[in-house]
Amino acid sequence: MHPVNIPQKILDANLRRRGRVHAIESIDPRKTALVVVDMTNAWLVPGMSCEIAEARTIIPNINRIAGALRKAGGVVAWTQHSWGEWPHFYEQFTTEEWRKAAFLDSAVGSFGHHVHADMNSDPADIYVTKNRPSAFIQGSSDLEQRLRARGVDTLIITGTLTNACCEASARDASALGFRIIFVADGTATRTDEEHNAALINVMQYVADLRWTDEVVELITGRG
Repeated sequence: MHPVNIPQKILDANLRRRGRVHAIESIDPRKTALVVVDMTNAWLVPGMSCEIAEARTIIPNINRIAGALRKAGGVVAWTQHSWGEWPHFYEQFTTEEWRKAAFLDSAVGSFGHHVHADMNSDPADIYVTKNRPSAFIQGSSDLEQRLRARGVDTLIITGTLTNACCEASARDASALGFRIIFVADGTATRTDEEHNAALINVMQYVADLRWTDEVVELITGRG
């Protein structure tokens, strides 16, 4: 897992603005969803074009949260990214060779599109295919509607990449009115620097930054 290093001046600034350490101090598990972002074979299996090796290290933490939340009556939702018919954005930032491999590896129905076998998934969970970095932006998926239909008001964000799909989903969900918990040791990306930069960004005005132990305590009522 990534080592987390939040500068003290950031922590101090948060405390001054909020008057407390954590933005979210309690949750109702029955109105809470764990959103697992793109923990699919395309990102987890060695040798796949989108592989994020660090993402394999967070599997036990995500599974632990999923088990605790299901037991408490909450919702677990999985996003499975596929670019589909929307490649144009990536033309600015990637080679044609990379795009072709990534689009193929994440195609709906492909091996890469499936949730990884080591993840604690359940047929009763919510599964959505998204085609944008954020699962909550218009046109990406119907995750917002499906969560609201279940009365969800709080989201626990985990998965990969911390600074891409996880951060984008957290920002858009927050703008839509959801309460957001972002799991520092339940998200992963390419480098420690990118991970910490994303955590610093979201913890200030988007999400409450928590660790797996703390999240489980919130779910079980011991936090």
